[in-house]
Amino acid sequence: MKPATAGWVFAAPALSVIGLFFGLPVLAALVLSLTDFDIYSLAHIDNLRFVAFDNYINLLRNPLFWSALGNTLYFVVVGVPLSIAVSLGAAMLLHSKLGLFKPFFRTAFFAPVVTTVVAVAVIWRYLFHTRYGLVNWVLSWVGIDPVDWLGDPHWAMPTIILFAVWKNFGYNMIIFLAGLQAIPEDLYEAARIDGASPARQFRHITLPILGPVLLMVSILTLAGYFQLFAEPYVITQGGPLQSTVSVLYLMYEEGFKWWNLGNASAVAFLLFVLMTAVTSGLMWVARRKGVE
Repeated sequence: MKPATAGWVFAAPALSVIGLFFGLPVLAALVLSLTDFDIYSLAHIDNLRFVAFDNYINLLRNPLFWSALGNTLYFVVVGVPLSIAVSLGAAMLLHSKLGLFKPFFRTAFFAPVVTTVVAVAVIWRYLFHTRYGLVNWVLSWVGIDPVDWLGDPHWAMPTIILFAVWKNFGYNMIIFLAGLQAIPEDLYEAARIDGASPARQFRHITLPILGPVLLMVSILTLAGYFQLFAEPYVITQGGPLQSTVSVLYLMYEEGFKWWNLGNASAVAFLLFVLMTAVTSGLMWVARRKGVE
């Protein structure tokens, strides 16, 4: 058997599972997005009509979609760099020779990643409660009036961003830590002998070598943050004044609240196109800078 043929034979079981449980549902959703499939079609298939791109056109005319898109982009633009910065900072602290109790802090920093989103989100709702929350209680000690973290449109999304960063930074931290441990110490020693400051060592040694790792972490974080749903669903239910409605939250409401499954599928594919465009742009910039 030729090597290429043998490779396809061994990969066939995994590819079959991917095609059956991923490829076919995606294809079905694409077809669904071109119809007016709703609760009436669920009752009887004769109520199903082919509407071509009407769902997409109506979405682009829907102010709620643009509001949800704006909220999602706000979450991504602010949350992704913040999450990467916190992850890299924590990894560097754990990698430092001066750090103490490293196994304990590795476990403590990674613990939020493996906790249930819903359970932790409920706790955060109480922490940021306007009257009884621990956060406002601490702020009152320094003379700051209570802040309506989850009821004020200006503060609701920053609070969710803070929660998401705390919940997810441990995953990227482990990846960064592995990348830092792969950097030869000889490079840092030579830089110190030449008189390079820690800031220059970070800029000219750590960042360039971590380039591929940073690219991978950026793509993974972008993909995750574009799919914002559980946090606003549990903490704010999309409020106040729809300031935390994300694109995925809108898809959920269209599909499982109003049973407009055709519209929901169209929202999903618009989000897919947006994520593909942003990721492709990031890859293009990385190639231009020589990061692979």
